Amino acid sequence: MAKITKEDALNYHAGKRPGKIEVVPTKPYFTQTDLSLAYSPGVAEPCLEIQKDAQNAYKYTDKGNLVAVISNGTAVLGLGNIGALSGKPVMEGKGLLFKIYAGIDVFDIEVDETDPAKFIDAVKAIAPTFGGINLEDIKAPECFEIERRLKEELDIPVMHDDQHGTAIISAAGMLNALEVNGKNISDIQVVVNGAGAAAISCARLYVALGVRKENIVMLDSKGVISTSRPGLTPEKIEFATARTDIHTLQEAVNGADLFLGLSKGNVLTKDMVRSMAADPIVFALANPVPEISYEDAMDSRPDVLMSTGRSDYPNQINNVIGFPYIFRGALDTAATAINEEMKLAAVHAIANLAKQPVPEIVNKVYHVNNLTFGKDYFIPKPVDPRLLLEVSTAVAKAAIQSGVARKVITDWDAYKEHLQEFMGRESKLTQQIHDTARSQMQRIVFAEGAHPSMMKAAVMAKEEGICQPILLGNDERIEKLAKELDLSLDGIEVVNLRHDREAPRRERYARILTDKRQREGYTFEEANDKMFERNYFGMMMVETNEADAFITGLYTKYSNTIKVAKEVIGLQDGFEHFGTMHILNSKKGTYFVADTLINRSLDTDALVDIARLSEKAVHFFNHEPVMAMVSYSNFGSDKDGSAGNVHKAVERLHREYPQWLIDGEMQVNVALNSELRDTKYPFSRLKGKDVNTLIFPCLSAANSSYKMLQALSPDTEIIGPIQMGLNKPIHFIDFESSVQDILNVTAVAAIDAMTHKNK
Repeated sequence: MAKITKEDALNYHAGKRPGKIEVVPTKPYFTQTDLSLAYSPGVAEPCLEIQKDAQNAYKYTDKGNLVAVISNGTAVLGLGNIGALSGKPVMEGKGLLFKIYAGIDVFDIEVDETDPAKFIDAVKAIAPTFGGINLEDIKAPECFEIERRLKEELDIPVMHDDQHGTAIISAAGMLNALEVNGKNISDIQVVVNGAGAAAISCARLYVALGVRKENIVMLDSKGVISTSRPGLTPEKIEFATARTDIHTLQEAVNGADLFLGLSKGNVLTKDMVRSMAADPIVFALANPVPEISYEDAMDSRPDVLMSTGRSDYPNQINNVIGFPYIFRGALDTAATAINEEMKLAAVHAIANLAKQPVPEIVNKVYHVNNLTFGKDYFIPKPVDPRLLLEVSTAVAKAAIQSGVARKVITDWDAYKEHLQEFMGRESKLTQQIHDTARSQMQRIVFAEGAHPSMMKAAVMAKEEGICQPILLGNDERIEKLAKELDLSLDGIEVVNLRHDREAPRRERYARILTDKRQREGYTFEEANDKMFERNYFGMMMVETNEADAFITGLYTKYSNTIKVAKEVIGLQDGFEHFGTMHILNSKKGTYFVADTLINRSLDTDALVDIARLSEKAVHFFNHEPVMAMVSYSNFGSDKDGSAGNVHKAVERLHREYPQWLIDGEMQVNVALNSELRDTKYPFSRLKGKDVNTLIFPCLSAANSSYKMLQALSPDTEIIGPIQMGLNKPIHFIDFESSVQDILNVTAVAAIDAMTHKNK
């Protein structure tokens, strides 16, 4: 896992603006009329409608998409009872997850009250504001009573995620693990180490799915919970065993089929795992240190099926797989509760998803991820984009069928389309790219290894499993800077290309380049001199397959880098040009913009090449290209200059690629406003289609456009530049690229390298 320092965490939360969430208006507010509608006097009308019928609050306010994350701070993460205010960063973080994964708005509410009755009264008093309540980080046993009463006394969904989130995800994992090892759920012996809120809820859900209660042994800090022990809480009594032959964890796990750990790290030994039944299931969910490490569990015996709560090992049991989508389905049906039927529906939806082929962005397009249902993959990845559709839909259907829905959905295709629009078509594109890059470690060379931003990005890429970095530069300077920045270079190769020890490699590279370009005036002496330059040396590492990809640009002028790339790497067959693309991931959707970096001005031939490269690149990112060739004129209204070049390029593309969805030339507003375009220019090939790819007539227009959007719309995620058209994965950044920008390009470069190997 990536190393997170105290300074990093505090700087992240402080930043330019303290905290992680904000309130954003959803209606116009620019004119006096807008403000009169938003507030007085216009606001009186929806108030009166809600007074007539309380359900109108779902129609006229955000109630139907608003969840309260409520805590008293008595059991915060691994921090314990730190108090309501101290837990606020966690509640804000939960709100952020609700928003980014399911589009749900959140107010975090920290209630400074530990008395359950008073806490319940406080929550009930504010409940009319919300469409649902997520209870968080409330200690046991009080949490059981608090949730029970609020569910009974409120008419909106209430769920204590600490209990039910882990239960739902681990139950889905259990069902699939049992399918993998071929065992019957009614026959298995289960050991639950821990007796807190999550453990009790897991055990209850396992019983609902078919585990026999008498086959469950639960332990707390005192050992096995037995019926002979005095002073048990009602929840512990529920799972107290009548067996008298077991008292310790070592005795309990002997012959068990499933170990569920919700306790503390390093309490399960290798010998204990060896004593379990054949093909044992081990869910070691203590975080960040599991009850047994993944390595120790796998080393103890080859037949173990293993899950942890950590993202750096297979089969992560992570609550984010469940709670955003459970609430999404509940809110979309205006449900009065999250009942057992809805939780079970979520379990089965999550379990079934793991048995489907992995997302196309991973498996079909890149051909790099071999995840298939089995021992190492029986729980969906947290970033799987299908969770929103599959789990939310299953929960919504269960709400309707079980009678708690106040809003009935009949057109499920339209509902799924609504979910996609709600989030934006690829709101999690970056997560998907990073997740795909992790599937196969590629060797990526970073040209400016002694630049702080590039070094930080390389270290992050190593820690997050995105690539195996190689830093070019003076090794002494790089090591000194790493110490100053408190960065670990463990496992990162540093190559001082100008050192004497690299002389044989420089000479070898020079001979290869000379042989390749000798008919273009190259001499060995000239080529050898060039190997002292980082771009020549780094690209030759890729050319000779001693590295898989190369990233450069923080120091070097583009004109020089472009020249080197053409000399060393060369263009793809059939192309006379190469270019770059930026991806703009906005609330309206995902857009691809080209050429943003390479070609200053584009004649007709260059425009055709950029269009062809863009078509391939958009497919690469699992989108169907709908391309607009943009200019300052529309469809031949000006046939001179750059507009004329675009017009001619479109004519050629229509002739050579009649099946493509491409047209122009057209102004940007016409390209992006399908209603305007279809009305004024009904003959367009793009009729009825939303454009997702914009090809500009010159570098100035493309570069200025994406940078203007970046400056004016900070919510728009920018990924790039992404190289198109070179023979091998050479990718560019610029001097203003942030660490995150470089990390994103690194992930793209890794995927590009994987794809290149699979050609």
